[in-house]
Amino acid sequence: MHSSKEKSRENVAGNRALPLKQYASKLDYIFSPRSIAVVGASARAGTVGNGILRNLLFHEFNGPVYPVNPKASSVLGVYAYPSLLEIPTEVDLAVLIVPSGATLSVIDEAIAKQVKALVVISAGFKEIGAEGAALEEKVREKVQAARIPLIGPNCLGVINTDPEVRMNATFARKMPGRGRLAFVSQSGALCTSVLDYAEERGMGFSKFLSFGNKADVNEIDLLAYLGQDEDTSTIAMYLEDVTDGRRFIETARKIFWETHKPILCLKAGRSPEGAKAVSSHTGSLAGSDSVYEALMAQSGVQRVDTIAELFDYAALYTTQPLPQGPRVAIITNAGGPGIMATDAAVRNDLKLAELSAETQEKLRQALPVTASLRNPVDVIGDAHSDRYKAAIRTVLEDDNVDMGVVILTPQSMTEIEETAAVVPDAIAGINKPVVCSFMGVQDVAAGVAILRRAGVPNYPFPEDGVRALAAASRLVALREIPRREIPTFSDCNIAEAKRIIADALNGQEKRYLTQAECRPLLECYQLPLLKSGVAHNASEAGRLATSFGGSVVLKVMSADVVHKFDAGGVILNVRGAAECEAAYAQILANVGKAVPGAKIDGVLVEQMAAKGVEVILGASRDPRFGPVMMFGLGGTLVEVLKDVSFRLAPMWQISAERMVRQIRSFAVLDGFRGSPPADIEAIVTSLLRLSYMVCNHPEISELDINPLIVHAAGSGASVADSRILLRASQPCPCQGECPVAQASAKK
Repeated sequence: MHSSKEKSRENVAGNRALPLKQYASKLDYIFSPRSIAVVGASARAGTVGNGILRNLLFHEFNGPVYPVNPKASSVLGVYAYPSLLEIPTEVDLAVLIVPSGATLSVIDEAIAKQVKALVVISAGFKEIGAEGAALEEKVREKVQAARIPLIGPNCLGVINTDPEVRMNATFARKMPGRGRLAFVSQSGALCTSVLDYAEERGMGFSKFLSFGNKADVNEIDLLAYLGQDEDTSTIAMYLEDVTDGRRFIETARKIFWETHKPILCLKAGRSPEGAKAVSSHTGSLAGSDSVYEALMAQSGVQRVDTIAELFDYAALYTTQPLPQGPRVAIITNAGGPGIMATDAAVRNDLKLAELSAETQEKLRQALPVTASLRNPVDVIGDAHSDRYKAAIRTVLEDDNVDMGVVILTPQSMTEIEETAAVVPDAIAGINKPVVCSFMGVQDVAAGVAILRRAGVPNYPFPEDGVRALAAASRLVALREIPRREIPTFSDCNIAEAKRIIADALNGQEKRYLTQAECRPLLECYQLPLLKSGVAHNASEAGRLATSFGGSVVLKVMSADVVHKFDAGGVILNVRGAAECEAAYAQILANVGKAVPGAKIDGVLVEQMAAKGVEVILGASRDPRFGPVMMFGLGGTLVEVLKDVSFRLAPMWQISAERMVRQIRSFAVLDGFRGSPPADIEAIVTSLLRLSYMVCNHPEISELDINPLIVHAAGSGASVADSRILLRASQPCPCQGECPVAQASAKK
């Protein structure tokens, strides 16, 4: 029993207990707890334990807060308990600010107390090395066995701005305003800067969270929760790595294509140096950036490069409708900024709207004779607010306009605040996005504040606003993409392919397959192969050349010779038996000199392919994300040019199509300087068949078809060379959950 004095001090902790409800998710106890215990609460100013308790109390968390400190009778005037077990009532959420070494014992108390969720603020886990990683693993095992969700460790905490909750369980200096944007971050330090930046821009949040080392709850769990959160219309993430690529794709796709919520992501570690910094900072091993680029592209997630870009887009997505097309109209009081906005629109693949004759006539009646009635519409430097209002309304009502940019430069006669006030009226009832660029900082500050309060995003310079509109246009186009299905192929012999792989490995840990050994495996998946055979002497090579007719190519077959061209192991355009016998002998001599001691398994004699463009099709198996497909221009320069694109397998039909068109040199395939367009459909089909193959056979660790010679449109393609590395015991990261793995398991 507590004294009346103790009870009165307890009541200071919160206005009232949250109403009881049936929680739909275990994460509800993190975001909307009815009671919170702060383990490690401190009366000493400037400490994390003091900051978190202070934020909960002074920002009026709508429920009881229980400080836990065995050395204090009260903290900040609130009765303190020596342990979680001493708290007389239920605890939904416990926030832990204790030394890392004490974490396990406090978690044991939380389990005994039947606490519903945990946030571990403390550092000293995997980010400090092996000893910390071992401790973190024990934390994970405990909470997962008890089925208690845990955020952290090594994190800033959680904020929920819902008026029914008002929880700031962080040690940040600010409580953000309410908004429709949810922000989750792997970095806690970044969060404090983001809060300050967002306040300066007048932006609020629905949820705000730092999840740190993600020992239990990870970015995918949070993404799934926020996808269903009614208070959140846009999700923004700062990530240093992704836990499970396949789950991330499926979760993000479900949110984006079913709920239409935009997802923005700033993924750190683009450069090799950045990736190394990520590893030392959080203990996470960052994957290749090309894999993450593919991950975002296939998920419907918009990747951004900077925090400013993230908030530029979020400001638009959380306040404006999305555009129905790419046609932009610009209203300005100065010619130069109008030209800047036009250039930015063209750079970002927007189209300058062509105003109808009717619209231009209405503008003529409302604007002075010196005004420009074409897009960009220049209302002239002496424009007052009424002129702006008439121009904005008239232009946006034009059916040829999908979105608008309103530019204001502060001149001596400009009515900054009055113009800001009329913009919301001018766009009322028009379901088109509008952004403003009241250019400058100090002079336009009052007008910008009016715009933000009215839900109209403002950008200091017009290029930033145009870039945000272009991002919104891309978002809409992405929603409407067709062919969102993963193809399978009924004509493939999966069982025979499994037998071939098992025989090739034959108990070995790994095995390189030569081109001749690749052939039967590729045949199982109906890849476009040329006639070929392996010769073990010159006479046999001559007979094969005669049987094929026409020109042939000879290639050394040796697992010791990786780059056959460089070793002189390839001779092209050989005709007839005599030439073939001589070429056979020349290859043996070349390889013997270039790679002494190489074990030669024979020489492949293969029909020469018809003319075409050389491309490369590849696959590798990422330990975290599973099979990753690659496409680019082929031949010997692929490693120099690095003009390649990536997607995670399995992939949609449209993903393969976009993968081909994404490379910088696509014009070479599309008909360059009078050459016929290449057979793009043959490339796409080959990519999808390879994707199907590597998903069905996790033993395929690396695969190159280089080159695939692509003939003119309608004429198909030919596999000219191939190489496969097999490895035993490679379970798929999807653990059989991806559609292709499930389909192949039935065969």
